[in-house]
Amino acid sequence: MAAPVGDIGLIGLAVMGQNLILNMNDKGFTVVAYNRTTSKVDHFLANEAKGTKVVGAWSIEELCAKLKRPRKIILLVKAGPAVDSFIEQLIPHLEPGDIIIDGGNSHYPDSIRRTKELEAKGFLFVGSGVSGGEEGARHGPSLMPGGSPAAWPAIKEIFQKTAAQVNGEPCCDWVGETGAGHYVKMVHNGIEYGDMQLIAEAYDILKRGLGLHEDEIADIFTTWNKGVLDSFLIEITANILRFKDDDGEPLVTKILDQAGQKGTGKWTAIAALDAGMPVTLIGEAVFARCLSGLKEERIRASKVIAGPQKEAFKGDKKQFIDDLEQALYASKIMSYTQGFMLMRETAKELNWNLNYAGIARMWRGGCIIKSVFLGDITSAYQKNQNLESLLFDDFFNKAAHKAQPGWRRIVAQAVLWGIPTPAFSTALAFFDGYRSEIVPANILQAQRDYFGAHTFKVLPGKENAKLKAGQDIHINWTGRGGSVSASTYSA
Repeated sequence: MAAPVGDIGLIGLAVMGQNLILNMNDKGFTVVAYNRTTSKVDHFLANEAKGTKVVGAWSIEELCAKLKRPRKIILLVKAGPAVDSFIEQLIPHLEPGDIIIDGGNSHYPDSIRRTKELEAKGFLFVGSGVSGGEEGARHGPSLMPGGSPAAWPAIKEIFQKTAAQVNGEPCCDWVGETGAGHYVKMVHNGIEYGDMQLIAEAYDILKRGLGLHEDEIADIFTTWNKGVLDSFLIEITANILRFKDDDGEPLVTKILDQAGQKGTGKWTAIAALDAGMPVTLIGEAVFARCLSGLKEERIRASKVIAGPQKEAFKGDKKQFIDDLEQALYASKIMSYTQGFMLMRETAKELNWNLNYAGIARMWRGGCIIKSVFLGDITSAYQKNQNLESLLFDDFFNKAAHKAQPGWRRIVAQAVLWGIPTPAFSTALAFFDGYRSEIVPANILQAQRDYFGAHTFKVLPGKENAKLKAGQDIHINWTGRGGSVSASTYSA
């Protein structure tokens, strides 16, 4: 058989796979393409890949035979059993040190398992987040590889040249061990849910609150996209609002208000609950999509449940729109603060060495949440890799304080109008909770101890003979209870 020619192989010739292959080809790499339905290989080579260096393979064995050592094979197939099935098919044709890369939207526990299983057999595994959709795959995605650290030197050049570039830097770096790549992609997707929900709420306030037309709202979003909110999602929202149906009406006004979801936002919310971290904005974004799904119930409720009397806005409209911009900016800061707090807690728990500046840098281009804002997060973590919270960074601390008055006015006005703002409101509630030295959890602990003997600890400086410092204390609140306490956990 002829000498191996392929720099990397790719299994899965749906649109993402095809576009990623063409992207890697453009960057000078020879890609070997395979698909379970081999007729797709023939079609791809005869059409989209015609005139390129892309090489076809019509079996797993042929794919492996055409790859240079160590073999590097990307799987872009449906997450779940299909990934495990292809790994099983590949193993008999691989040698120790070969690298299997899962580029699908896999759940991070699966990547943790696969890393351990493959390393035990002498192979290397990479679970890589890939963001940016079809266009990103073709012209430069954000790539978030994690897994077996020994794999990184072998794939680094291919991945970093294929990724989007911002200011000469690739939107790709090594994320961390085992399932870290897919974990970071999961958090990315959760933040994406939050960003989209915040934008939807801003649209709702401008539409139902101020009574503006979609063209006017599009102009506002276009203006915002030249400032602190400069981002892909703000840009495309302006384009969506301007898009007209054949009758001249904005198409967006004809779209059924029921949002779908693939589950990655839900994964992030569940991971936050498991870690005991207050990632409230992503959670509310997921629940808002769930509420949107209750369309028939909402229609019935709208006929029997009255809200406040709608009054025309009498204030300074320009000031209100400026306030809304600041509210959106501050709420984004809270969402990213929460997302990075979650990653830090999970890294501590799973002993991952995450590069937070690198993660923010990876998200600056190529992906759905790309924005100028991420450059500021990169700078914050470059200054202090051990930063506990973005709110402890001078830049974001000042930004949140500057936004605070307008942010509060927006949330208050939305409440008075009866316009739901779950994401704006929970962001502000988190901000107020996080800056509070004392929160009312003392009442919760007292209640828990009263009805369930779950114990409490005493505040420093409030100790006495009965309330001893550092101890789990149970009080007989009624005189009828006993002195035996129940077990508890702090989260």
